[in-house]
Amino acid sequence: MNMEKQLFDADMMSRMMTRMAYEIIENNDLEQVVLVGIKTRGEQLAHRIQRKIQAIKHIELPLEALDITNYRDDVSSNRTGVGPQVPAFTVNLTHKTVIIVDDVLYTGRTVRAAIDAIMDVSRPNAIRLAILVDRGHRELPIRADYVGKNIPTSKKETIQVKLTEIDQVDAIVIQ
Repeated sequence: MNMEKQLFDADMMSRMMTRMAYEIIENNDLEQVVLVGIKTRGEQLAHRIQRKIQAIKHIELPLEALDITNYRDDVSSNRTGVGPQVPAFTVNLTHKTVIIVDDVLYTGRTVRAAIDAIMDVSRPNAIRLAILVDRGHRELPIRADYVGKNIPTSKKETIQVKLTEIDQVDAIVIQ
């Protein structure tokens, strides 16, 4: 019996993303920044951060969406008809500061897959990581540069970021 408990509401999530947007502004040359949102929720969060930065600095950062499904190491590589699908970015990421955006950082495997996909097609000057929730339990040496909230969990618990665009509500919940 998994009971869902809301940890943060839409207002708190917005404040987290505003803080992250200010940190991105303070620590980067915005002319060199490209946001890369990991599908699906990371992409939506990247759009929100992009809008917040635009409201603050009146600059629209380029934004790319990235599907890392075929780069994951926990997906069988012998699936019929599925080979590595190299991402087709509309922006050249070489010599840019790429900020990968995702909802929850857990083992680090999703981020590793995103880095592999980016490095297959470009050579950025830097890759940074913006995460709304860092829940710990890393299996790889990956850390976030911009974090909305650190929420320590047990391995039995799950954190879910719900977004209006997908779930009809903004909330961070634990089960």
